[in-house]
Order: sequence, then C-alpha cells, then structure tokens
Amino acid sequence: MKTTPALNEVIAVNGVITDRQPVDFYALGLAGCIDRLAAPLRREGTEIHWETPHHGIDIPSSSASLLYQSAKEALSNALKYAHAHDITVRLAAVYHGVRLTVMDNGDGFDSHAEPAGDHHGYGLLLMSISVSEVGGEVSVVSTPGNGTSITVTLPLD
Repeated sequence: MKTTPALNEVIAVNGVITDRQPVDFYALGLAGCIDRLAAPLRREGTEIHWETPHHGIDIPSSSASLLYQSAKEALSNALKYAHAHDITVRLAAVYHGVRLTVMDNGDGFDSHAEPAGDHHGYGLLLMSISVSEVGGEVSVVSTPGNGTSITVTLPLD
C-alpha cells in the first residue's frame, strides 16, 4: 500500500500512536478520526475491519474525544504488544449511549492481573478512570493466546 502524506501524519513512536494533526471530528467524524489512528498498524500489515451499523449518529464532542482517546490507547496496545494480524473496530449506538469496541486476534494477556512494572497496564487503568468519571463503562476481555477485546460504553443522556 502506498502511503499518502495524510497517513504519514499519524505515526507510532515506541508503540504509542500519535496524530500530528489536530483532531477534526467535524470534518472526518469520529470513525474517520479513529481510522486515521490505524495507519501505523496498516503499515505493519495489520488488517483493519470496520463495523459501523449506526453510521452518522450524533456524538457530543466531549464523548467523541473520550472515545477517540480510548481507541488510541487500544490501538497503541495492539501495535506495541498484541502482534495482531486482524483488528475489528466497532462503533455503534446502544440504548441511551454509544459503544466503541476494538478487538484483535493477537497474543492476549491476563486481563485480571494487576498492572505490572514499566507502566504496563496503566493506560487501560487511566482509560477506565476517565470513562467511569462520565458514567461510562470499560470492559477488557483477554486471555493469553486468544486476543483482546476492549469495549467502551458512554451514556449520551
């Protein structure tokens, strides 16, 4: 795949995905902004699949920003640790809310283990704290050898 200048604006440094451009939810929509984050994974050969059954739902910018940051953490983890070949990103409306799910077929990990040293696990912990502060929920399902699924559900009331 030939990389375009826009794709080169999203880079990964030490496994952390960074978008050099300001996030523009108005121009690209939440799904478009998250899709930009997947560029480093695509460059590594990872297939990205999208499921957006409720494309075009109205998401307040504060919720969109939190979902974007959550996707950035999940995709960074997939790039840095998972060794996944396929990632599915699902963005859907749920009863009085919106749900983002990022699933990979990578190495997986023990999702019940405490965060380890060297900052492993703290990104997911901080994501959970941020999401719970606005009344949302985070679910992490993973086992070694079976990939990981991270789901963030936010209320839209």
